[in-house]
Amino acid sequence: MKPIPPEQSLIEYPSQFPIKVMGANVDGFAQAIAEVAQRFDPSFDASTIEMRPSKGANYLGLTITITATSRQQLDELYRALSSHPMVKVVL
Repeated sequence: MKPIPPEQSLIEYPSQFPIKVMGANVDGFAQAIAEVAQRFDPSFDASTIEMRPSKGANYLGLTITITATSRQQLDELYRALSSHPMVKVVL
């Protein structure tokens, strides 16, 4: 993928960037997602994860907010989250 020049990016780096991750409401889901986030943002604080169970409590929606430093970082993080076996959807 060709890099986007900073003047054409809609995101100003560095910035706080929220990502929504949804998966089955199972033990260890939030911890697993926190570990992925920390690989891409070493300053990520797992205690800031927002959790919302679905109405039937079968699924859990998480909002993680990382410090985005580049488009490449975000692309790689989305790929890692999307390919994680516990994740159903990443927004």
